[in-house]
Parts: sequence; structure tokens; C-alpha cells
Amino acid sequence: MTGTTSRRDFLKYGSGVIGASMLPFLKALPARAAGGDVLVAVTGQTINSLDLHRTGTNRASYQVAVNCYDRLVSFGTKEAPGGGLSYDYSVIEPELAESWTISDDGLTMTFKIKPEAKFWDGTKVTAADVKWSFDRAVSVGGFPTVQMKAGGLIAPEQFEAVDDETFVIHLERPSKLSLPDLAVPVPFIINSKVAMANATAEDPWAMEYLHKTPAGSGAFKVAKWAPGEQLVYERNDDWAGGPLPGPKRVILREVPSPATRRALIERGDVQLSFDIPNKDAAELADKVTVYSTPIENCMHVVGLNTTFEPFQDPDVRKAIAYAIPYEDIFQTAAYGRGAPLWGGSTEIDDIAWPRKSPYYTDMDMARSHLEKSAFAKGFDVPFSISLSLADWMEPTALLIQESLAGLGITSEIEKIPGANWRTAALVEKRLPLHLENFGGWLNTPDYYFFWAYQKGHLFNSSNYENPEIEALVDETLHMSMEDPQYMPNIKRMFAIAFEDLPRIPLWQPALNVAANGAEGYEFWFHRQLDIRPLKGA
Repeated sequence: MTGTTSRRDFLKYGSGVIGASMLPFLKALPARAAGGDVLVAVTGQTINSLDLHRTGTNRASYQVAVNCYDRLVSFGTKEAPGGGLSYDYSVIEPELAESWTISDDGLTMTFKIKPEAKFWDGTKVTAADVKWSFDRAVSVGGFPTVQMKAGGLIAPEQFEAVDDETFVIHLERPSKLSLPDLAVPVPFIINSKVAMANATAEDPWAMEYLHKTPAGSGAFKVAKWAPGEQLVYERNDDWAGGPLPGPKRVILREVPSPATRRALIERGDVQLSFDIPNKDAAELADKVTVYSTPIENCMHVVGLNTTFEPFQDPDVRKAIAYAIPYEDIFQTAAYGRGAPLWGGSTEIDDIAWPRKSPYYTDMDMARSHLEKSAFAKGFDVPFSISLSLADWMEPTALLIQESLAGLGITSEIEKIPGANWRTAALVEKRLPLHLENFGGWLNTPDYYFFWAYQKGHLFNSSNYENPEIEALVDETLHMSMEDPQYMPNIKRMFAIAFEDLPRIPLWQPALNVAANGAEGYEFWFHRQLDIRPLKGA
């Protein structure tokens, strides 16, 4: 197989063959005055690092890896359900690799690198750069290393630079996730010569240097980064990874206030507003272009941390599940956008995911479970939310707080700055009661469980551990979806998850983006802005 992978081939390979004035810090023209070469976008999120591999790098920072670095391959493009475009998980396309082949036994993947590919400093992109970058990703620990592991990429010994333009991956076993895992943001290709020149004995992977100074071959360079204010991208006119982007410069402003972002997009002072609140999406739809795309393999959930004593009692967890005012939350926080994930059947007859949990609002059931527990009189618990996600987290938390009070459970809402949220919730995993919104990058239920239900993995913010879940995830992660054991194993995972309840599903969200003078927006599973296909209207 070479070049693009079709949906039919992709499924086959799954079986193992692959197979303005309000912003005085800005010294840039507003969008209407900028001209076609400059595009201005706003976001409420804060970029806290330019290196996705760095510990504590937040979700907002993923876009730097996407826009400034290349990967060997990428996903295709299709029409999105909510309008506009979306990535296509079923199609794998070239990025730095011009072609690839996979051995009949699915254990050897050979990539030919585009001979014209160059880093920003003009040096050639070589297989040695790819190997160094992959070695780094599997060695630094934390999120990037676990993400690589999902595709069977575990150790530097698996990666071989045969010559400047030939890179080989040796797998321990065939996996349906190996090839698509190369298209996610993590395995980006770094200019290893620049990185090594700025590494030290204490910092062999140049984490401190790359934190502030990217060294890539991607479509855009970072011209300026002022954390908490803005990031300015400048086009790389020598980009070999795809069609040359339209704008020469993209200014991404960080504007925490949703009201300010709304005013800017309505007036046309900016051309794109990324990840707008559901309320604004509903009210702006007849004024500007609004894209509202369901996020695949994603759920907003209530996290119950098992290190907190009351949450070690299954009846307490079930009491909370029955006390949640799901419909009120969905209408108040989501404005009815997305898909409800409560009140499902107790029978699990398929493996669709996300799926509705069997729990629903019933205060009598909630009291019954709490009375059976060791905490029948209630307890106090801090309830943590992220300020950068307050548009949905705050109304959700307030409604849950009010309902839990009816059970004698007193919760004080703790608002954590967005830049610190990832560390508190996902790295340190120290929040007893919290809201979370993990979405799986590779679109299979076993991949979601790999990240959110396995011990120690990043998005397991509940510190959940169950030996049977561990075994089931390990068995199904690389298994073909056509294997006779796949479906019963996945069904069993679902049953355990709904019985143990370390995380309580609320709803499947949509990602909302408003455009006023910009075209070409494309939704991606990583839920960050890909500026490469954008152009002025």
C-alpha cells in the first residue's frame, strides 16, 4: 500500500494487515483592515507551552504542534454534520511521508520521506530527525509516551533510520491503531539538529528550549508568543506537507471574556471565534456563520476521585448519579446542543460509544443508595471546575451543587485557572469532585477506555483501578474490530464502567466556531484550531 488509505483498506488494516481597542496589548490591525494576507482569530483558552511533549502542556497548546510541525501522515477531509468540514478518520493521507508500505504480517511499516521537505532553517528533513522525534515521544513520559503506546509505539529500538529518506517502524504485534496514531498531534517531527544543539545533560530532549522556541517544518512558524495575550503565526512558504495556506499571517488573540469575543466576531473585528459557548452559538447562528460539530468519542462527565473516602463506596457514587439534574443541565449549560448521555437501557446490545448511561434523575433512588452507605448523613466535598471551561462547567456545577445539598452533601465550588487545570485534574489527579471532558483521538471505544479508565493514564482523573478493565483494554486495544471476541469484551467494559461509575456521563458536546470573514474551517478531534486550511472570505 502506498499513498492514501481508503476507508475500505483502513478497515481491512484494522484486522492486522496494516496494512481592537478592547485589547490594548495588540499591535496588529483589526481583521477588517488587515487585508487578505492576515487573518485574526480569538479564543478563550490560554496557550501555556509551544511543546506538546512537555509535562503540564494544556489542550490549547496542541494547536502549535498541528500548525507548526508535520507528522508522517494525516487524516483526510469530509463534510461535517454541523456544516463546514471535518477530518476523516477513515482516510490516511501523506504529510511528510510521500508513501508507505506495510508488511503482510503487519509488523513492519516503511515510510519514504518527501525529498523536498525542509525545516524552517532550510535543512533537509531526514529519517534521523523522525527517529529522534519518535525516540523523544516514547521516552519523555506522561501524555505523549502513553499516546504513542496506544499505537504500539513503545521503545526507541522500534524506530530505524535506514537512510535520509527511509524510516522504518518495527511493531511487536499488528494493531488497528498504529497507522492512525501517527496522524495525531503527538508524533510531530522536530529539527533534531537544532534541538540537540540546545539540549543539556539535565535536559537531553531540549524541553526548556522547545517550550518557547519551536523547530519544525510545518505550515506556520511562531512569529510572536505573549502567553495570556496572543500568538502570531507566520506562513512557511517552503512547506512541503500540503497545499500552501492562504493567509501569510494568523493572529490568535486570547480573550477570556466570552462577551468580548462575541462582540468582536459580531462587529467583524475578528474573522474567527474558536470554541464559543453554546449560548452564543444558538444566538449568533442568524448573524454570522456558526459551525457546530459533534465531538466524536467525547463526553462531558462528573469525575468522582476514588482517593476521596466517600467515593470509595459504590452506593455514594450511585447516589450522586441519581441526584444529578441531567435535563436541567443539558438545557442550561449546553442549550440543548449535543447529545444526552443519561437514561439509557440497562441492556447493552451494541458497542456504540459514547452511549447513554442507565442513570437518570431520581432523588428517591439517590437517598436510598446514600442511606445504604457509610455516609448516610452526607459529607463535605470541594467541587472543582476550570475557569477556561466555565461556560459549561459553572452552570453544571451550580445545578449539581444544589441537588447534592438535598442529600446533605455540601460542596464548595473551586474555580481553577485554565493554565493550571490540567496539572491539578489530570497530572496530580488531586480533585475529589470535578467536571471533565475527555474525547478520544482514535475513534474506538477501547481507545477511550485506554485513556480514561486505565490506572495512571492521563485522563483517568478519578484514579480509578479495576483489574478486569485493565485486562479487557489491553486485549481489545490492538484487536481487530472484526475479531469475534471484540464485541463481547467491549460490552463487558461498558457494564463495568456503569456499575463502578468513576465518571458519570452528562452529554456528548459539540464544538462551536463562529466565522465572519473566514472560510475553510475544519473540525478536528483534538478540538484545537487548525489554521492551515483557513482563508479570507
